[in-house]
Amino acid sequence: MKQMLQVRRRTALTLAATTAALTLTTGTALAASGGLLPHPGPDGLVWVPEQTGSGGFVSGGLSPRLDTYTTFACEGGGSMVVSFTLDEHPDRNPPPFTLDCPADTPAHITIPLGTGLHGGFGAVVTTSTPTLRWAATVVQPE
Repeated sequence: MKQMLQVRRRTALTLAATTAALTLTTGTALAASGGLLPHPGPDGLVWVPEQTGSGGFVSGGLSPRLDTYTTFACEGGGSMVVSFTLDEHPDRNPPPFTLDCPADTPAHITIPLGTGLHGGFGAVVTTSTPTLRWAATVVQPE
């Protein structure tokens, strides 16, 4: 049983890595060392370390038995609006929210999406300025 769970976890992480590589963005990716959010570690499904301007991502490989959390951070003066698309779970689709982004100190927020989610979801980030920096993670802690 434990071996089967490890295989499922590896499969989910492989899918997550593929999904992260296919991150949908319209902003400019920055190749910065570090980022606004640290790497999420082995529980991470998506890590967008730093992005500039509006964009988004698609998450995949969700396990319905684990809690799902998504965290957003931003910096640079202005604000960002985040909206979700949980097509397979329209009853659990969080409303869009706005995060104020100070000019010199990162702001962050974590949104708990709960258990029972499967498949994936999308997030769209709309920034108030094209130079606003943002980052995101999706994790399912075991």
